Amino acid sequence: LKARLCAEGMRDVLAFADEQGIPYERCGELIVATEPAELPRLAAIAQRARANGVDLRELGPEEMREVEPEVRGLRGLHVPATGIIDWARFALGLGDAVRARGGEIRTGAEVTAIRTVADGLALETTAGSVATRDLVTCAGLHSDRLAAMTGHGRGIRIVPFRGDYAVLRPEARRFCRTLIYPVPDPRFPFLGVHLTRRIDGEVWAGPNAVLAFGREAYRRRDVDAGELASIVGDRAFLRLAGRHWRMGATEMVRDLSRRLFLRALRRYTPGLELADLAWGPSGIRAQALRRDGTLVEDFAITGGPDVLHVQNAPSPAATASLAIGRELAARAVERFEL
Repeated sequence: LKARLCAEGMRDVLAFADEQGIPYERCGELIVATEPAELPRLAAIAQRARANGVDLRELGPEEMREVEPEVRGLRGLHVPATGIIDWARFALGLGDAVRARGGEIRTGAEVTAIRTVADGLALETTAGSVATRDLVTCAGLHSDRLAAMTGHGRGIRIVPFRGDYAVLRPEARRFCRTLIYPVPDPRFPFLGVHLTRRIDGEVWAGPNAVLAFGREAYRRRDVDAGELASIVGDRAFLRLAGRHWRMGATEMVRDLSRRLFLRALRRYTPGLELADLAWGPSGIRAQALRRDGTLVEDFAITGGPDVLHVQNAPSPAATASLAIGRELAARAVERFEL
């Protein structure tokens, strides 16, 4: 689903942005191999990209510096079509489109229960009850809980991982003209820190990936004791931690040290200095795990005859969002009695 819906979704997003006047820029992306062991993985990425119709160039050290003068590496992949967009305005534009088509958006209404009734389903919320014949949920950090309310998706558990970003100071933004990524290591669950230009001109570095002490624990000091106990007592998480405890320990230490954070970035941008970085915002990734502790890496849609649950939609879900919506609509037409 990722491979198909990402490519489709990018075209949809750009068309919607043009229609709504939402700013975007195709700045390109550079994936950089800095060690010989990464070269076969880089070649595999190139092969998969071409198989999915992605236009790219393979670059040597000098050619990479023509794209990113501050980058150093053995070999790279340049994807010119990759871009950046104002996702906040995009989301607001989607809201306007929903309302223009007669839809209603209710905020501040936590779903506390989903009951089967004679003519469909009843959603109990903190803002009152909502009756519906059919239901589609896309609840991110709480997707497993909503799925469980309808008796589905019990093989998937969401574990929250906080990702902290550093922000390059304005005078250091020359270090990133495009989006600069390391070569992902398939042995580990997360990509690693990278440099990302943003539509407002800022450059973010990161994120790292550490266990969040709650599904809404966006700050280092935020702790939900009940949620944390539930996570560390879960067998799926314990299996994941048993396989990747060394990486997890490294991420936790780096989360507290800008110097270690900088060291990861200097693998491919060696000119960066500590004074170039300031701590920035954070986000929480809804990491879906199977019962055996393995990651659910693809988009995951589960459900029954009257309900569909999006239980996993990691990056590039924003890029794929409109295509995911079309996929859900097609499945709903096929499954629901519409």
